[in-house]
Amino acid sequence: MNSRRERSNRAALFDGIEEGGIRASSSYASHEIDEQENEKAMDGLQDRVNLLKRLSGDIHEEVDTHNRMLDRMGNDMDSSRGVLSGTMDKFKMVFETKSSQRMFTLVASFVVLFLVVYYLTR
Repeated sequence: MNSRRERSNRAALFDGIEEGGIRASSSYASHEIDEQENEKAMDGLQDRVNLLKRLSGDIHEEVDTHNRMLDRMGNDMDSSRGVLSGTMDKFKMVFETKSSQRMFTLVASFVVLFLVVYYLTR
């Protein structure tokens, strides 16, 4: 008798659970409830899709901005390279002439220019 009571308690506890999963009750299997759950799931997915769309649009805009900035930096570097190569060519010309008075004047003028810029930016 104790064994029967134990079985009925166990049956009541595990009522609705089968070996493969949960047994569908009549209220859960209703078409209307499934349709509502599907609508909620679709709404949630639509919200996620919209969020991902906005996020990908923001990423695209950020990438375009960075590409434009990198292009400007590349152009600036090219122009700086041109100016620097011109300056180096002038230095080579000065060093090739081996004129000590010119060299002294050039170095002194650069030192003075450096000091003036230093004190102006300070």
